[in-house]
Amino acid sequence: MAYRRMTQKGIADSWRAQSWAIRVLRTWLSFTWIYAGWDKATDPGFLTKGATGFIGDQLIGFSTNSPVSWLFNNLSEHAIAVGIFVIFSEFAIGLATLLWIAPTTAAFGGFITSIILWLASTFYVSPFFLASNTAYAVLWLVYFLTLVGNRRTVDVALDRRGAIRIGTLSVAAIASALVGKTFAKVSENSATTVSGSSQIIKLAKIKVGETHQFALSNGMPAILFRTKTGVFAYSATCTHQGCTVAYESTKKSLYCPCHGAEFDPFKNGGVIAGPTRDALPTVKVKITGDWVVLV
Repeated sequence: MAYRRMTQKGIADSWRAQSWAIRVLRTWLSFTWIYAGWDKATDPGFLTKGATGFIGDQLIGFSTNSPVSWLFNNLSEHAIAVGIFVIFSEFAIGLATLLWIAPTTAAFGGFITSIILWLASTFYVSPFFLASNTAYAVLWLVYFLTLVGNRRTVDVALDRRGAIRIGTLSVAAIASALVGKTFAKVSENSATTVSGSSQIIKLAKIKVGETHQFALSNGMPAILFRTKTGVFAYSATCTHQGCTVAYESTKKSLYCPCHGAEFDPFKNGGVIAGPTRDALPTVKVKITGDWVVLV
């Protein structure tokens, strides 16, 4: 009981000792990292091979667009373990920052995480300010340097109290991930289940000028177009950072809501606006009898 009161007092004192500017920074970083862990923990596809958003597919995507592609290519072979570590580390960094448990170490961990994400997915973004990972790297670095000040000591205590705090943090991070799994998100716009091995949708159900979202056999999202001359389809995974694009009929383009990339579906999925430089991959489809099918 006394230890709990001392811990609560230490957390409260840590907030009071900081300026309002640092409090705002600490709040934003801690809750952002906790939310990032929660978002992945509640995503039923993040750790499920073949599902939309699977960490393994993301790592493969990173391996084609990163200056350290070899690293992510190797990590993709251990995708589920990497995914579990990512969820745990995001919860741990966020909770440690919020609750003042090894705060300097947590801040450095946040900085390293942001650098890794920058190398993974936004290294080639131009102009650079469109990449949020670089902004977070700077925010974590500023917070880390503020905490360090003139100190040169490590803030991870190796005594009994320090071990209890680190152990409690680890348990809290694992518990948060497990709780997240019980609140798995359900997609409001689930892709149509592919019947048999290749059927996508009955032709009569999609009119000329309409689009239809569906899932490929590996769970990745795709989008089908029907025109007067036939049908065609593209992967709906943005070639920038893996977000899902959507068709905007007013602009007649496929738009990524994450960083504003825009593609022309009527010109081979070519890029209209960055930050990506790569067109959307085509998905081969055709009309067979009453059905639109994968080729």
